[in-house]
Amino acid sequence: MDTLIAKIESAKPFFDRVSRNKYLKSIRDGFMSAMPVILFSSIFLLIAFVPNIFGFYWPKDVENAIMKPYNYSMGILALLVAGSTAKNLTDNMNRELPVNLQINNISTFMAGIVGTLVMAVDPIKNGLAIEYMGSKGLLTGFLVAFLVCNIYRYCVKRNITIHMPSEVPPNISQTFADIIPFAFSILLLAGFDLIFRKVVGMSFAAGVIAFFKPIFLAADGYLGLALVYGSISLFWFVGIHGPSIVEPAVSAIYYMNIAANLDLFRAGGHATNILTPGVQQFVCTMGGTGATLVVTLMFAFMARSKELKAVGRASAIPVLFGVNEPILFGAPLILNPVFFIPFVLAPIMNVWLFKIFVDVLGMNSFMYILPWTTPAPIGIVLGCGLGLLCVIYVLCALLLDFLIYYPFFRVYDGLKVQEEDEASDVQNEEEALEVNNEVVDQKRILVLCAGGGTSGLLAHALDEGAKEKGIKLTTAAGAYGAHYDMLKNFDLVILAPQVANNLEDLKKDTDRLHIKCTACQSKQYIGLTRDPQKALEFVFSILNDDGGNV
Repeated sequence: MDTLIAKIESAKPFFDRVSRNKYLKSIRDGFMSAMPVILFSSIFLLIAFVPNIFGFYWPKDVENAIMKPYNYSMGILALLVAGSTAKNLTDNMNRELPVNLQINNISTFMAGIVGTLVMAVDPIKNGLAIEYMGSKGLLTGFLVAFLVCNIYRYCVKRNITIHMPSEVPPNISQTFADIIPFAFSILLLAGFDLIFRKVVGMSFAAGVIAFFKPIFLAADGYLGLALVYGSISLFWFVGIHGPSIVEPAVSAIYYMNIAANLDLFRAGGHATNILTPGVQQFVCTMGGTGATLVVTLMFAFMARSKELKAVGRASAIPVLFGVNEPILFGAPLILNPVFFIPFVLAPIMNVWLFKIFVDVLGMNSFMYILPWTTPAPIGIVLGCGLGLLCVIYVLCALLLDFLIYYPFFRVYDGLKVQEEDEASDVQNEEEALEVNNEVVDQKRILVLCAGGGTSGLLAHALDEGAKEKGIKLTTAAGAYGAHYDMLKNFDLVILAPQVANNLEDLKKDTDRLHIKCTACQSKQYIGLTRDPQKALEFVFSILNDDGGNV
């Protein structure tokens, strides 16, 4: 087992580079920017259609009124994500360009939206066909965003623009500078669209869906599901944030499938598509990556080891809400040979069991999108439509996870008890660092993780430590990828372990703003979240370091 894990870990540098690929990051960050819209729109779906489960149906005019906010938010998701993806890709490209040759990310944002309209929308009498403005047009939106940004970069690097006299104000000059790359982008897309429709007989967006349909169907099968969700756990096990690699490849399928499921349900049919956001957030990751809810409760209430019992009880509440870094790094579970098999196997078995319930027993798959911090059992029941089968599935999945994890838990608990029995009674206490209040006072600290959950743990600890010391410290938590416009408001940026491999990219941004940044690793981070004084000492050590970034 150690040999297998060592081989997997040896590939970590490669997968780190993959997760930092600017195109994959732009898709992930583009979706992150659009999440408020997605969650907002889902509220209206729940109001409109959950009552149907209990036999209540809104009058048609009332249903249309409830659904109007949904249609004009989720219904244009492809346009929004095309723009946000183009904006985030532009930000990534700008890191590689001189400061006096920067691409205007607002212009690429708008070009991404217009270009997607050109490639995806059909004109109809008195309007436009909106079918591919929503989730069905996501793949087209990504491709348009990539093309637009590269055209802009080509023009900017070669100074292909309209040059204005030096007397013209910069904001007006920038407007004229963007005309040529915008025109190149839209005219090229419009020309391609005309040729594609003439040759293929459909829009490019429809052609993309037709081309990828066999892949989508294969991904929704047992083998495809095992590859998708097993990969997420496998990457996480060796310390790589798995969703950063896997999600960009399947995000378009997720949102197309959940929209299709809702349409099937509304038509009185059976929602059968498995690959959806809810399956990843609540089924595969029941309690976080590795389906760790059950093993956390085992640690808290069944462990004989004092250390594991303490870790389990401290982690139980965060894990319930899908934030499982305390157990991943505190136990630890990742890079722990004892837990390799259950960590990868439990998510796959959860998803396979879910598919059996859907395909064989007739349970509806996910039709609604909920915040990822919703406790998994509640998320499954609500997301799949409040059916009795949903409740039965949750109970079966919890039992299944218990059976998978229990033998490995017993082995590890025994090892930890043996370690504790053999430990020396005399422990050397670390010398505490004296915090200089003047160095830390009035400082602003931003903590970043993948989704904004784990970062909140350290931000809260820092806030507590500052209050105890009477220091005025401003702390904030956020998601990496949605942070670019926030950086200028902070003095120090800290990366949580799952996004620590982005330190090199972050440093390029913070260096330009003359602020500091650092990254935490595994147990170090968890230790800081549990000890406000240590967290404050850590921040002081960085701010007091004249060497700058760490």
